[in-house]
Amino acid sequence: MYEREQVETISRRITEMDNPLMQVVVGPRQTGKSTMIAQALNRVDQARGGIEHRYVSADDALFPSIEWLRTEWQQARNVARSTGRRTVFVIDEVQKVEHWPNAVKSLFDADRRDDVDVKPVLSASSSLLLHKGLEDSLMGRFELIRSPHWSFSECAAAFGFTLDDYLFFGGYPGAARLVSDESRWSTYMRDAIIEPTISQDVLSMEDVRKPALLRSMFRLGALYSAQELSFNKMLGQLQDAGNTTTLAHYLELLSKAGMVTGLQRFSPKETERRKSSPRLMVYDTSLMTSVSEKGRERIMGEPDLRGRLVESAVGARLLARAPQEGFSVWWWREGNDEVDFVLCKGRSLSAIEVKGGHETRRSGMAKFLAKYPEARRIVVGGSSSGACTVEAFLRDEVPLFW
Repeated sequence: MYEREQVETISRRITEMDNPLMQVVVGPRQTGKSTMIAQALNRVDQARGGIEHRYVSADDALFPSIEWLRTEWQQARNVARSTGRRTVFVIDEVQKVEHWPNAVKSLFDADRRDDVDVKPVLSASSSLLLHKGLEDSLMGRFELIRSPHWSFSECAAAFGFTLDDYLFFGGYPGAARLVSDESRWSTYMRDAIIEPTISQDVLSMEDVRKPALLRSMFRLGALYSAQELSFNKMLGQLQDAGNTTTLAHYLELLSKAGMVTGLQRFSPKETERRKSSPRLMVYDTSLMTSVSEKGRERIMGEPDLRGRLVESAVGARLLARAPQEGFSVWWWREGNDEVDFVLCKGRSLSAIEVKGGHETRRSGMAKFLAKYPEARRIVVGGSSSGACTVEAFLRDEVPLFW
């Protein structure tokens, strides 16, 4: 079975005897978090490193209450005390335990005081709920291990994807076995990934007063990925749209769930960034193609459609890399001049232009570099001098900064 690089990170951290922090595996639904943890535990077993482990899931509990969590935690403590060995305690779907953050904090702190060597590893399909709990109660007590959508390199190695396969079918490993039947694949994506993410993650995270509007917001974001769309224009596209503040909030929730985000326009001035229209961007291209009424043959065969798909794939890869590598992702426009992506990392700046199909927009690269001559210029696709291929970029073979 294919192992992601995060498996090495998990196995290394749970065996670090001088590391007291709990490990938290975060990422969108169906990106393989539980599988990675199981593979890491298997590595530890094979290495015979003197570590025990215990796995529980709130999905398996009839009533996943705080009392259930305390009982299971005590069982892990009993193993650690009886064996005298570190015990890795994996809690999957922890967000389903009501008020879990304070309970985990109390149990974790008690183990530190009593010198009980229980190493918690938390994961959840609802990265939204998990993040909220971490932000509210567990500051300073954890390390994140991110599980983004699978990259082109991973899908090529694990499933034999070509570039066009990856552009259309994206990076959800569970859906990869269905790609020979496009209709079945798209149905699986909608029923088993998109709808559960919205209904079980986003809607349970916040008091969303208009669930139908949030679903429509996702669909609009997916269909208009790689395009600028003001919130006022969104109001014209959606029925019962409420107001722009509601739409901005719903887009933020979809972004936290790893579905669709709105990139802000790059500007040194905070006020300019805040009042700019968002450039919609999916976190994985399969979220575009699975809800589109156009099939693979048409999308891949029409330059404009393929171009937006390539640009979305580049944007999605940047969004996946940004948290781990410490940079932010923007876009830029001044008048009719545009730059597809602007990356900021400290004082380093990069401008990325994507040429994936029939080009109808005016490139603003020259104007941007005139204003920011220190920026690194990256051209993805096309035949211009110095351009890299789309495949090389999606394989992370292109340096993003000087």
